[in-house]
Amino acid sequence: MSFGRFVASALVTVCIYPALFLVSTVTHFAQAVLPPGIDQPLKLRLFHIIFISLFPLGAIGKKLGLFSVLDLLRLVANGFPLSPDASLLIQNQQFDEVPVRVYQPKKTTTGKRKAFVFIHGGSGVFGSPEGYERLLRHIAKECGMVVVAVRYGLGPENPYPNQYVECLRALVYFMKNVADYHVDSSHIIVGGDSCGANFATRLCQLLVDRKDLPKIHAQMLLYPALQGMDFNLPSYQQNSQVPILFRQVVGHYICLYLNKNTSLANDVLEGCHVPEHIRLKYQKWVNGDLISEEFKVRGYKPQDPKICKFKPKVYEEMKQLLELTFSPLFAEDAVICQLPQTYILTCEFDVLRDDGLLYKKRLEDNGVSVKWVHLANGFHAVAVCFGYGNLSFPTADQIAESVVEFVKSL
Repeated sequence: MSFGRFVASALVTVCIYPALFLVSTVTHFAQAVLPPGIDQPLKLRLFHIIFISLFPLGAIGKKLGLFSVLDLLRLVANGFPLSPDASLLIQNQQFDEVPVRVYQPKKTTTGKRKAFVFIHGGSGVFGSPEGYERLLRHIAKECGMVVVAVRYGLGPENPYPNQYVECLRALVYFMKNVADYHVDSSHIIVGGDSCGANFATRLCQLLVDRKDLPKIHAQMLLYPALQGMDFNLPSYQQNSQVPILFRQVVGHYICLYLNKNTSLANDVLEGCHVPEHIRLKYQKWVNGDLISEEFKVRGYKPQDPKICKFKPKVYEEMKQLLELTFSPLFAEDAVICQLPQTYILTCEFDVLRDDGLLYKKRLEDNGVSVKWVHLANGFHAVAVCFGYGNLSFPTADQIAESVVEFVKSL
């Protein structure tokens, strides 16, 4: 961005944002639902108001040719910068031409280290390693391990499925060159949060039969998004208006990620993209009946498949949602049974909660060891708040502590 555009953007923001913040406050209280028990509701309200105010501001900026909603989301998602850490060597590198950020403890060790390859969330269209800097530094230091954060290209500029392909290239490169980082090749962990957990899940599935690479030791999945077939599971119904990830926003992000017209979002959320034969094929793995009753106490109304009106044109546009690259929950048992031990974290007040619960069931049904952590007061994306002091949430600290505990147990 040129200096002139930067100044113009700043002026527009300063002049217009207070009014938009007020409008967003009214909108939030009209639409958002914060159920009893959610972590620090007043603080979450404030964060959500700031978040949703970016959308009208981005629309105005786009009309003026200054910035877009995605520009704002990406800026905010980077978080506040940190000063250098004397105990860590932090380097931006390239793994097979894919940018990564590598965190290495400076303290010498006699043995080789564990490694954690982390893939950030953000629906494939925003987010960066910087947004998780505090969490990743904490894991590297507390576990004495090498952490690699992949900086994949964001959509829609970087078209789907390039994001996932870049993550695969970076992971394979690292696995072939772990000696350069004094890492034990038998102790490589792969994981991420939200859509990053989706990428990590599929990568682990793809590598189970690779004889030229070390076996992945474990996967760590924080509130993963794992299927694109059913957006009426109990968690989607119960948390449809819980900040910061509304059900409606999920459909919008999916369209952006796949570089499709966002007008298709409602049809996707209502299942109009799913042919009957595919629904019948996968309902054994994706079905509200598979969710434990304890997760339906806040209300759940099973959707009658007959009500869903299949639209062939929507299917042709959005059929990628039903492929394994987008929906790794659909992988066959022959693959699932070969996966490494798994850490899955779910949050009660998250539309994606049931994706994690369904994958947990699939793994356990296939004999895979699962460490499941459920935050009864947690909400989506709370991990990015870790390390911000009074601006953070207790659940973010719980996630960090739980991840460190799991890594140390391996």
